Amino acid sequence: MYKIATEFLTRFVKPSTIYKYGFNWSPMYKRTTAKLTEVSDDLHYVKIRLKLNWKNRNYAGSIFGGSMLSATDPIYMIQLIQILGKDYVVWDKAVTAKYKRPGKSTIYGEFIFTEEEIEALKTKLKTEQQVDIIKTMNLVNDKKEVIAEFTKTLYIAKKDYYKQKLAARKAK
Repeated sequence: MYKIATEFLTRFVKPSTIYKYGFNWSPMYKRTTAKLTEVSDDLHYVKIRLKLNWKNRNYAGSIFGGSMLSATDPIYMIQLIQILGKDYVVWDKAVTAKYKRPGKSTIYGEFIFTEEEIEALKTKLKTEQQVDIIKTMNLVNDKKEVIAEFTKTLYIAKKDYYKQKLAARKAK
């Protein structure tokens, strides 16, 4: 549903606007209590804000770790799907969470892909067909103190290769 809506809306609105408001209005992402506050036109930069409130406050009075994780979980994958386009498959493969200190106030996170990273990834996929990449991002408070660190492993493959791989699995 989201993919179809995105394809339709790109006729009228910039992809970065769809990305930002699509996330913020999506029931799944709304439940994380986070908001996308900035999305660059090329989708290489995304910033989120997660406020401490009654919906995400844990027993100790800080932001629940699950809220932090769920607020960060889909960003890199969907960001990369949009950047790379229809010829690639992108999946979240793994995440490691390290909680450094309690989130007792509003926290922020940035998700960044450089042009060099994207070009290197496309070059690698010309010879390897599928790759795993690792991206690390931090949630920080207003003082720039790290609250949590998330290391994501993303699987990326050329769509043709991925379809052949699935067909081979089904044939077995």
